[in-house]
Amino acid sequence: MPALWPVDKLILAYLGFAAAVILGWWSAVPEASGLLVVQASGALLLLYEVWRPNPTTWVFRHWYPVIYVSFCYKEMAVLIPAHLYSADQRLADIDYSIWHANPTVWLERIVTPPLTEYLQIVYTLFVPAVLLVAVVLWKQRRFPEFRYYAFLVALGFLVSYIGYLIVPARGPRFLLNHLQHVPLRGMWYFQAMQNGLDRLESAAYDCFPSGHTELTILAWWSARKLTKSLSWPYFAYTLSIIFATVYLRYHYTIDVLAGAAVAGALLIAAPSLYRNLQPKRGLQVGRS
Repeated sequence: MPALWPVDKLILAYLGFAAAVILGWWSAVPEASGLLVVQASGALLLLYEVWRPNPTTWVFRHWYPVIYVSFCYKEMAVLIPAHLYSADQRLADIDYSIWHANPTVWLERIVTPPLTEYLQIVYTLFVPAVLLVAVVLWKQRRFPEFRYYAFLVALGFLVSYIGYLIVPARGPRFLLNHLQHVPLRGMWYFQAMQNGLDRLESAAYDCFPSGHTELTILAWWSARKLTKSLSWPYFAYTLSIIFATVYLRYHYTIDVLAGAAVAGALLIAAPSLYRNLQPKRGLQVGRS
């Protein structure tokens, strides 16, 4: 019988965790039964593709984490308000104790429309930047490395979601808006990009840790092993997006530090975790 890959075990474990959270907060979660049905359906579909190989299995098993992780993110908008308390003031206080100022307010002195436009583009391209590494690995037919990257990225996203549950916060652009004196204005598409992200993310309490910081570091680190032509652009992009998270008032600096710390911990722990989750026996589906 074909075996579960590490990313399969990871996602099934997270779906079980999320189901336990829903059951624990049943009366406070809107449409809790519907969420459980979707999660169970997703788990059954995955197991079907693993145990009943068919013409869709090869592509499905490599790319399904993109859809599953996206669903888990959208689920946060429902789960977090179920036990809602806001950690925003605590995070802002930590920032102030470090810098003796509110970083987003202090950065007003360098706000310009061209810089705002550039950083919003960088911030908006976060998901394509993370997926680009996977696309390159796929086109190069480096499937074992692709599977490890899928595991690493899925692990990074899911760990950050648990962080959102534990430390829910919306960000300084909401809490500290009354302190800001200089509005952010871009040149052409800044407002459209920001509004588009707001619609996609819903009322997201997704600040701590900074997933943009964490996942971009993971993508940059992985891109270093592909080609030198990708390494330096990814490094520049990583620095830009880290700065963008605070400049654009999406994150507190403590979120960024936490995201970087989580990325470092995962880069250290993920290889051994991946080896431990590898199937001990059983046939791999499709090509090696």
